[in-house]
Amino acid sequence: MIKRILALRLKRAARQLPIVTLTGPRQSGKTTLVRAVFGDYRYISMELPDQREFALNDPRGFLDQFDGPVILDEVQRTPELFSYIQVLADEHREWTGRFILTGSQNFLLLQSISQSLAGRCAVLHLMPFSLAELEDRKSMAPESIANARVRSPKKRRRTLLETIFTGFYPRIHDRRLKPGDWLAGYYQTYLERDVRNVLNVGDIESFGRFVRLCAGRCGQLLNLSGLASDCGISHTTAKRWISVLEASFIVIQLRPHHKNFGKRLIKSPKLYFLDTGLLCYLLQIHSPQELLHRAERGAVFESFIISELYKNYMHRGEQPRLYFWRDAAGHEVDIIIDRGDVLIPVEIKSAQTFSSGFLDNLMYWKNLSGDMEASAALIYGGEESFRRAGVVVRPWFAM
Repeated sequence: MIKRILALRLKRAARQLPIVTLTGPRQSGKTTLVRAVFGDYRYISMELPDQREFALNDPRGFLDQFDGPVILDEVQRTPELFSYIQVLADEHREWTGRFILTGSQNFLLLQSISQSLAGRCAVLHLMPFSLAELEDRKSMAPESIANARVRSPKKRRRTLLETIFTGFYPRIHDRRLKPGDWLAGYYQTYLERDVRNVLNVGDIESFGRFVRLCAGRCGQLLNLSGLASDCGISHTTAKRWISVLEASFIVIQLRPHHKNFGKRLIKSPKLYFLDTGLLCYLLQIHSPQELLHRAERGAVFESFIISELYKNYMHRGEQPRLYFWRDAAGHEVDIIIDRGDVLIPVEIKSAQTFSSGFLDNLMYWKNLSGDMEASAALIYGGEESFRRAGVVVRPWFAM
């Protein structure tokens, strides 16, 4: 089994609170992780019709059968249980790690948790593998990205294009499956099980078209009106469907950085996909070699780097502090890592050969900030790690 970075945080949470909820996209390895970490716990899957019926018809009786800690898998299928679990947690304040809950529908779980389990429950998110997990090495903290003393790893199992095209869903790597074949089934299951049956999206054909249109706009500012018009749906529907994609961990919205926090929420975000393998499938890219010649290569590479940083935060049990920056004149920095007292600008370039022009926007940012010695980083598609004009340059596999 490939070691998961989140395992340590999961154990710590179970020592502190009576309930731990692990959510994340379908097939990200949640069940495998909790059964490995809590191997002596009883395990119940709410996907089984008889267990689900028992829990729905007699929740007290269902919970009374457990005389010790238990894993309840895919618990969003039985949201009625949350209130009963709350009562048990209140009655037994000495409990820690009594209930481990997992589920794929983030918004359904969080809605139930906010209503019933607030203050009693730790909520963690497991994403598909990170590059560091696949390479069996320690991940680099995002805050260290501009630290020249951090050494970039040399070990890697795949080329850049193979890595991006394959994606990071565990099943592909565990069973050495062809990415296109597995992702086709995964995407169809997502549409039929999650979107139709759980999320109440009626027009599956239009929703599927909407997802592919989003893939074509990866790395761009999110224009809901344009998406709605191209898909033949209303602006309100487009807004709801973006929320569905984000809640089911298909897309990430990267918001603009402003000193005024309210503006971050109002201004248009940029759209990225959490998994580049799925993104390539939606863009109908059929091989790593084809990706090399596609116009979308830069956007796919950008999505790869941003998703790696996003997973890094999530697997440490932290909320991502990632933004982008753009001014009225069109100057732009791909990522701003907000450490509260320090902002770290990061540029992303898919080219394999470094060019001094890659640093222009970072130099503009430094000049604007009034601190030419400020930390900054560039991630590119090449092989070497070095420093230029006060900017730490890192290869793609350093993530």
